[in-house]
Amino acid sequence: MKLDASVKFNLHTEEFEAKVRAAAKAALKDIVIDVAQESKENSPKLTGNNMRSINWEMGPGGDLGLDELQGTVFSTSGYGGYLETGTVKMAAQPYMKPAVDRNFTAEKMAERTKEHLGE
Repeated sequence: MKLDASVKFNLHTEEFEAKVRAAAKAALKDIVIDVAQESKENSPKLTGNNMRSINWEMGPGGDLGLDELQGTVFSTSGYGGYLETGTVKMAAQPYMKPAVDRNFTAEKMAERTKEHLGE
């Protein structure tokens, strides 16, 4: 007796793509929050103003024509960029780029996306 079975999966369904997109967006949000938290922890703390000014937001690319997966970590102190990169009178005290380098990796994004997919 011969038994033939074939199974065909259509993984490009709208439902599947929506699930993956939602999981990726949740994963990106987790990572953006991690970057913001680590940036706060590592921000120079002479007065603490820059540390308190670090925030994050998620949003669509909108008019920029970007994909909807977008997150931002920023400082509103007015001098956060000078602390990060330094000036001619002050050495750089990087606190944001190291947080991005440690947290925003392809491996972490894949891991967090899988977590949100329930795998």
